Amino acid sequence: MAELHDLTALEQAARIRSGELSPVELTEHYLARIDRLDDTLGAFVTRTPELARKQAAEAESEAAAARREGRTLPPLHGVPVPVKDLNHVAGVRCTMGSAALADHVPETDDHVADALRRAGTILLGKTNTPEFGLPCYTENALAPPARNPWDLDRSAGGSSGGAAAAVAGGLAPVAHASDGGGSIRIPASLCGLYGIKPSRGRVSSGPVLHDVTGLSTSGPLARTVADAATLLDAMAGPRPGDPYAAPALPPGETFADQAGRDPGRLRIAVLTQAPLPGMELHPDCRTAATEAAALLGQLGHRTEELSLPVDDTMLHAFTRVWAVMAANRPVPPGGEELLMPLTRHLRARGQEVSGAAFAGSLYTFRALAQTIADVLMPPGTGYDVILSPTVAAPPPPVGGLRNDADPRAEFAGIGRFTPFAAFYNATGQPAVSVPLHWNAQGLPIGVMLGGRYGDEATLIALSAQLEAARPWAHRKPPVW
Repeated sequence: MAELHDLTALEQAARIRSGELSPVELTEHYLARIDRLDDTLGAFVTRTPELARKQAAEAESEAAAARREGRTLPPLHGVPVPVKDLNHVAGVRCTMGSAALADHVPETDDHVADALRRAGTILLGKTNTPEFGLPCYTENALAPPARNPWDLDRSAGGSSGGAAAAVAGGLAPVAHASDGGGSIRIPASLCGLYGIKPSRGRVSSGPVLHDVTGLSTSGPLARTVADAATLLDAMAGPRPGDPYAAPALPPGETFADQAGRDPGRLRIAVLTQAPLPGMELHPDCRTAATEAAALLGQLGHRTEELSLPVDDTMLHAFTRVWAVMAANRPVPPGGEELLMPLTRHLRARGQEVSGAAFAGSLYTFRALAQTIADVLMPPGTGYDVILSPTVAAPPPPVGGLRNDADPRAEFAGIGRFTPFAAFYNATGQPAVSVPLHWNAQGLPIGVMLGGRYGDEATLIALSAQLEAARPWAHRKPPVW
């Protein structure tokens, strides 16, 4: 017999609107699963059961009133959506994965948290993240590591590893996540989920910690394309003071609509060699990309092999900007000694970057984005989508990417594991990770689709077509 967590987020929302399901009942179901499984999965840094119950009761009252009055509710009204612990929720502890901020309680919502409140979603808690979201695993000094529900000895990835562990483990139907160098797509790939990194400026990063570099954005993690697209609708939209704003959809259209749209016949580039020196691609990841390309061909799309010049210019530019971002993270007096070795290493490097070098690195990003727009993906004549592996290897063991004794070597190893992901953070383009492949060991291996700036719609439509051709949501990990 199906349980509530077997339902998609949209199925849950439909039952809430009809009165068949109560937000209180749904919330209690997830709180009970969190109590039973989270000590193992490490999905949450902070749980908020009292707030969740209060919000669920309010959502139930609002749903009943809407039914009486014939009003329309937001698409995810009454559905639980945890928030990653890099983002502020007023009155809820926000540690950013750091022992130095263990007692930090913000007074205001980030814009994305405010948007989720307005959408009527329920906050189960703040999901686990590595310190300041810097590495692509989720291990810190505050909480157990985020473990992969498909193999508890393996990492859930990062930096949205807690969000991915929650959704893949059935502790939440969907989750807020964020991505500055692959941090939505990496855990999506490792945990068998669908994740969207939106275009730069699609989701506001304000009002407190605006990312003026343009690398980072919030986005959704989900089990289905339609759930993810609907959560993106809830989060998306510019706010006053935002440094960037992505092109809006045509009036009346939503991202959820795109999950039911025919993408048409697309020209798709297939990239299996990252343009970075020393990168090695695991056979499982190459197979995942090759099989995805074959499936796209069967669906009528035109696929072409693509190779890019091997060059480390972008790697050096990204490293400088990433280090400056680490150095700018707020650490209270006396908190430096509590930081993880990788954080201290990156902050020291960031303090050595000159203003001219920082500006030059940002210019490198913009020049790459312009080249992609003008040469590789111009509308009408260029590629519509780029297909690649999401990561370069299957899910690593917990601790397998971490090297406290040599954080410089650790950061280099992270780059080798994620050679494709940061490209789209640098350019601002949207990208998604699609869970089409599982290897012989039963581990998920995602593939990535990148689109033109502002064109999440094509990626969502194409992803839904792939999902219909090769469904994945029926696959459940052992902890399910």
